[in-house]
Amino acid sequence: MFNVVLVNPQIHTNTGSIGRMCVNTGCKLHLIKPLGFEIDDKHLKRAGLDYWQHLNPQIWESLDEFLEINLNFLDRFFFATTKTNQLYFEAKFKAGDFLFFGSETKGLPLNLMQKNKQNCITIPMTNQGRSLNLATSVGIITYEAIRQNINKFDFREEVCEF
Repeated sequence: MFNVVLVNPQIHTNTGSIGRMCVNTGCKLHLIKPLGFEIDDKHLKRAGLDYWQHLNPQIWESLDEFLEINLNFLDRFFFATTKTNQLYFEAKFKAGDFLFFGSETKGLPLNLMQKNKQNCITIPMTNQGRSLNLATSVGIITYEAIRQNINKFDFREEVCEF
């Protein structure tokens, strides 16, 4: 399992989709306030479909509160950002890692990323765009972390026959 950490997410549908992915991957979702929506927002739950009831996200009042409790895992914090050249698939993920993603409008705070600069990672993009959708970015990086650790996860083994 991985920890998906959203710092000040602003768009409820992104967070709902990420919550759905977390249920399907066994990841723990951490939401760090302030949020750009109410946690009981019908759009948030609609994007997460009926998965939201199985999610149990950890909601933190502030980044400081989160860090106070989790700073001893600092070496396992990975920060998704456009401000580095280190590609996400070059990182060496371990089960239990914290995968950080910033708000859709501002990204992650620089002072947070400076706590562990060597674990800043990026998704390659052309010069035509500035960033990817938050839910897309979370999916790309989370599934790479799972790929690297697939033997540590218990995924269903059912096969659909056509």
